[in-house]
Amino acid sequence: MTDTCLAPDPATWRSLLFVPAMQDRYVESALRRDADALMIDLEDSVAPDQKEAARARVAGIADRYAAAGYGVAVRVNRPWRMLVRDIEHCVRASVHALTLPKVSEPGLVRAVAEILDECEREQGLRPGHTRLIVMVEDAQGLENLSAIARAHPRISGLTVGAEDLAVSLRMAVEPDTLYVPNVLALTACRAAGITPIGFVGSVADFADRDAYAAMLARAARLGFESAFCIHPAQVDIVNTAFSPAPQAVTRARALLAEFEAQCAAGRAACTFEGRMVDAPVAEQARQLIARDAAVSAHAARRAAAAGRS
Repeated sequence: MTDTCLAPDPATWRSLLFVPAMQDRYVESALRRDADALMIDLEDSVAPDQKEAARARVAGIADRYAAAGYGVAVRVNRPWRMLVRDIEHCVRASVHALTLPKVSEPGLVRAVAEILDECEREQGLRPGHTRLIVMVEDAQGLENLSAIARAHPRISGLTVGAEDLAVSLRMAVEPDTLYVPNVLALTACRAAGITPIGFVGSVADFADRDAYAAMLARAARLGFESAFCIHPAQVDIVNTAFSPAPQAVTRARALLAEFEAQCAAGRAACTFEGRMVDAPVAEQARQLIARDAAVSAHAARRAAAAGRS
């Protein structure tokens, strides 16, 4: 087996930066960014007559990114014949996830998973090595959200594609129209035990950094934990929004210590900083601490890779 148990977990990625596969300048500059994952794009940023050349570049790019300590994903194409060729070029130890666009029904995910089973066996990879991030981008997909989120254990996260969804629903791309689809997606993700990716807005809205930061902070309050980035300027904002603040982690540890001490004394609840703490509040503190540990693990992986280079 060529797989490794040290591969990063796509379910814990905060920021996924798109990298056009055919643009050398962006391929190189991505290595200077602090994204948790770099997403090699074979879809929208690649012209139809360059698809084959882009596929051929995936292996070399992915190997470099993985060696540098990044999570590595590849956004593949949707038409079936293109999708199968993409998968055959992308299944390798250095590619941790495929991002599937335009997922309208769960059968697509299950069919892709079957192809991945075959390709992983051929590559000597651990079964299930290649995780899936699914993009719901039309009315049918929105109607099937729950079934799609539960379609296969390979799924690590799900997002709503705002621009394509707006075309399908004939709606504007703005917070009022995108709020319900995103909250429905978040609910489906939590019920399925996968990561909700996104925010209430368009991925293209980043020119106003303050407004973008506010949009990401709102997403974190809603329960989202990750976002796609189409521009390097988005990465630090996304990472900050989806990282627990140090003071919040310190408070969570103190709250949990007090709650557990009171439980050991036979009490089911306690008071901390003037507020009641019971089991759900304590569980939120545990979740915050676990999220901080995942963020720290990314930093440690990158540092270890830098030390090897």
